[in-house]
Amino acid sequence: MKNEKEKLIDEIKILISSNKNDVIDINPNFLDYFQIEELTSIKEQLIEKKNNIRKNTFDYLDEIYEKTKEDSI
Repeated sequence: MKNEKEKLIDEIKILISSNKNDVIDINPNFLDYFQIEELTSIKEQLIEKKNNIRKNTFDYLDEIYEKTKEDSI
């Protein structure tokens, strides 16, 4: 059974990957170097960045869509 640090590293790997087939290697020594609080913070920061990217992408695509609608009228 995995300990909490290993679970956090696995979650961070998922957040870093761009698709399910990506193989992300993280130095196993991070388990020794980082505390749980630091790994949790890294995870939360990655989630926030990923959400910001999604929002920015949505806003950009929405802007393009609106311009396309204007051009076709």
